[in-house]
Amino acid sequence: MTVADRAADAAREADLGAALDALPAAESGVLRTAIVPVDDLDAIALFAAARELDLEAALWLQPSEGTAIVGIGRAWAIAPAGPARFSAASRSWRELLASPAAGGGAGRPAGLPRGAGPVLLGGLGFTGRAPAADDPWAPFGPASLVLPELAFARTVGGAFVTAATTGADGTAPRALARRWEALAARARELAPAPGALVARPAAAPLAATGQRPDRAAWDRLVGLFAGAVGRGRLDKVVLARRVSLRSPLELDPVNALRRLAAGGPESTTFAFVREGVTFLGATPERLARTEGRAFRTVAIAGSAPRGADAAEDARLAAGLLASDKDREEHAVVVTMLRDALRPIVERLDVAPAPGILALRHVQHLVTRMEGVLRDETGILALAEQLHPTPAVGGEPRDAALALISEHEGFDRGWYAGPVGWLGADGDGELMVALRCGLVEGQRATLFAGCGIVADSDPAREWEESRIKLRPIVSAVGRLEDDDR
Repeated sequence: MTVADRAADAAREADLGAALDALPAAESGVLRTAIVPVDDLDAIALFAAARELDLEAALWLQPSEGTAIVGIGRAWAIAPAGPARFSAASRSWRELLASPAAGGGAGRPAGLPRGAGPVLLGGLGFTGRAPAADDPWAPFGPASLVLPELAFARTVGGAFVTAATTGADGTAPRALARRWEALAARARELAPAPGALVARPAAAPLAATGQRPDRAAWDRLVGLFAGAVGRGRLDKVVLARRVSLRSPLELDPVNALRRLAAGGPESTTFAFVREGVTFLGATPERLARTEGRAFRTVAIAGSAPRGADAAEDARLAAGLLASDKDREEHAVVVTMLRDALRPIVERLDVAPAPGILALRHVQHLVTRMEGVLRDETGILALAEQLHPTPAVGGEPRDAALALISEHEGFDRGWYAGPVGWLGADGDGELMVALRCGLVEGQRATLFAGCGIVADSDPAREWEESRIKLRPIVSAVGRLEDDDR
């Protein structure tokens, strides 16, 4: 680091420290925030710097949009459970924001871009049930949204850091400013040099130590679920798999994130750390994005592999568009989303026909939707209406979820649940946690699922799940026996 770099760091630390010092004395339960512009940083490097200090950390990275949020530390959190977790989280967040605050207030000051200011980061779980104490999901709870002590945001309007405190027992303002200075300096050291390799090959050997359901149970359950659809009990139900892997080497979540971001820039790369366990992935599926009353969502269902060359890729895409099975599965999702949104929207625009979303290893049928809500209710109220969509649960929803709960054989935890961020103005973005897994030490627990309809074939669905697992497996390590 040059003398000029150190001087610039000191100036930025002074800016943040001065902004925090200008706030009134801490009072328990009162949110105080300070927001200052900063130089841009590599988001994954900043996340890695926080992990080095054993700080709770969260990463939200959208490479194709050039945006990112990194949350560090915990100033406040909510861990709601059950079906009412969306409304409970929204109510608690509003109550905190309504508390007396100074120094720019508790919200996002006028003129700052979307994503800057105090944000909650985390996930709301697939079911909202608390995981068992010995479950891999135990550190994450039924749901968890965290207000970081420090939140770095790269936005279309520049880069900002927000410091937040909510009581006298929080980190002292000057200590928080010094922590930011140290984290930013370390992030610059960890960032890839211009022209250098962004991510290393994931060479850690992986061996499967278990999976639920196994292949025999999978074949049986696909037949069972397809039969339920064929008899008219359901339109569709999603069957998921959990694969447990182990390596003789320590796994590297940071390199896995770099590989995911480089391999799928059109997806959202995310990571959340709880008690040393990292939940990470790169998902293509947006549940909801809001800005005022404007919103966007997407229906994704129906899958095919990518081709070895452009001609094969086009042939597979054409086959996907023509597939009765995949079009039926996709139509169920589109219909449910349209029906769920109709009572709460002033305007809804739905693409007239599905298109192709081409990812690195797989391509999907996709229908984009956007519109205007009747009321500015915020993203959590919208997400409560939509989750779980038939793309991850089934339709009718209650019957599909009962079948999943009875037969799938494991707790999905945050897999296929909403993950993302929520701002002080109610705006935010929630993605569906797919192409993802848990990493801790030498172990990884990975997830994938497939939509089952009347003519689903167990072998084809198994192969589809293998394709969906491929990005996260290859990001984490090298599978020695690919018979998973």
